Amino acid sequence: MQKTVIHTDRAASGKVPLSQAIRAGDWLYCSGQLPIDPATGEIVPGGVGKQTRRIIENLKAVCEEAGTSLANAVKVTIFMADLADLQEMNAVFEEYFGVDDPPARTTFQAGGIIAGAKLEIELTAFI
Repeated sequence: MQKTVIHTDRAASGKVPLSQAIRAGDWLYCSGQLPIDPATGEIVPGGVGKQTRRIIENLKAVCEEAGTSLANAVKVTIFMADLADLQEMNAVFEEYFGVDDPPARTTFQAGGIIAGAKLEIELTAFI
């Protein structure tokens, strides 16, 4: 199986040694995305809703670069600094993934998210 590194300037590239995503066969494995604005390289200001939107837009750009879309997401993992923000995050998540056919998902509280972000999201999709 061929492994291909996926990269787009429309999503943030962290300052750590990782790929935005790896395509392996018909699967796309996206690294955890932080709420970093690719234009500024900075964490977007604001609450969990704004940070969730930025992250999903980053993931959307990576998926598109790989030739797929958020509609083909099969598994999402969400790491949150505080589960008290779950309702706000879910409201934005629902805008992108709907409620009728969302991907499988795991959400949990995690300490020490990089750069003081309120959450980080990783995604697996088929191509």
